[in-house]
Amino acid sequence: MMKTADRGASQRPDEVRDVARTTCVVVGGGPGGTVLALLLARKGVDVTLLEAHQDFDREFRGDTLHPSVMEVMDQLGLAERLLELRHTEVRSLTLQTSAGPFRPVDFGRLKTRFPYITMLPQTSFLEFITEEAKRYSNFRLVMGARVRELVEEDGMIRGARYEGHDGRHEVRAVLTVGADGRGSRVRRLAGFEPIKTSPPMDVLWFRLPREQEDPEDAILRFSRGHIAILLDRFDYWQAGYVIPKGAYPELRAEGIESLRRSFAELIPEFADRVGHLEDWRQASLLSVESSRCPRWYRPGLLLIGDAAHVMSPVGGVGINYAIQDAVTAANVLAEPLKESQERLMDLDERYLAAVQRRRELPTRLIQRVQALIQQRILAPALRSNATFAPPLFLYLLPHVPILRDIPARVVAFGFWPVLVKDLPG
Repeated sequence: MMKTADRGASQRPDEVRDVARTTCVVVGGGPGGTVLALLLARKGVDVTLLEAHQDFDREFRGDTLHPSVMEVMDQLGLAERLLELRHTEVRSLTLQTSAGPFRPVDFGRLKTRFPYITMLPQTSFLEFITEEAKRYSNFRLVMGARVRELVEEDGMIRGARYEGHDGRHEVRAVLTVGADGRGSRVRRLAGFEPIKTSPPMDVLWFRLPREQEDPEDAILRFSRGHIAILLDRFDYWQAGYVIPKGAYPELRAEGIESLRRSFAELIPEFADRVGHLEDWRQASLLSVESSRCPRWYRPGLLLIGDAAHVMSPVGGVGINYAIQDAVTAANVLAEPLKESQERLMDLDERYLAAVQRRRELPTRLIQRVQALIQQRILAPALRSNATFAPPLFLYLLPHVPILRDIPARVVAFGFWPVLVKDLPG
């Protein structure tokens, strides 16, 4: 079904240059969109992936691949090759407070081939997945494709119109998937309105030099109304400075020196490195959001990942839930899409409903856990000017055998692990 009809070279700026036909068009080349496109292509579905940018390189994108994702990659025969790319492995999370360090999350006891979080630049992951997808003739990748409209006929979404470097194009499809992230244009065009919550914080990300003798675990530190995060990125640290929601303008008005001083007081062993932070342009503000669409689909259209449910960065689970959405969507939709492809028929809406039904509960549960952590731990820590001590149960968890692995398992696999079914031989 991957055919293109050229309408000619001469056109007005608002005219569509050509119309391509496929079975599924995926809008958004993030982790969820690329993995879904690969899985559908492997199962014989004609699929076109539209990515708005000319490359995958972005600053401070999520780089955490949890054991759930690595087990999916292993199922596909890709894990070993993926791990040949330069990466680091986080095997535990150390929480440092005035009472001393402890590890509320330790992946070492999990029964998996991948008892760690794989820290792999998202750019490398997306390039790896799309290169794998290009092995299939029924896969097409269009970079620099900015979706402007959805094609709608009689209440049914039948594709998308996008603007490329050479003008406007249209791709018609049985199914359009919005996988274009937290600011999803597909979601807005389709008229979906997410239910939003109000996380109490934002995160300012920046880089600090890494030295050879530095620890390898991720570090989370609380002290006197401040929170810092340190993530190992090979030869540098990705540093996160957690601030109260909306406090960035005030922080910026105080000057970059104020940020350096506060961070150095929080992590004094890094005091000699904060001088590398010389300008606000070296920092990137993440405005923390959390939301969920009540409905993820309409005839001919499905939302997955952040387009359907924006995740807080707590636990770093956003990428993993997007990929679990993608795996579930491929499991449910591959055969119906192949039938639609062969018989030139529409996709029954009940299959789209099934995707949401399987993914909504685990999504609601993890968002509830994130909200509890934000309300019970992070918000009090940001409000307190005194020494902050986390709740007692966090200290007890590592010492109670029946409970100690629960945090690691929830972070690693979520509440409903997902694996690829009906792998081709």
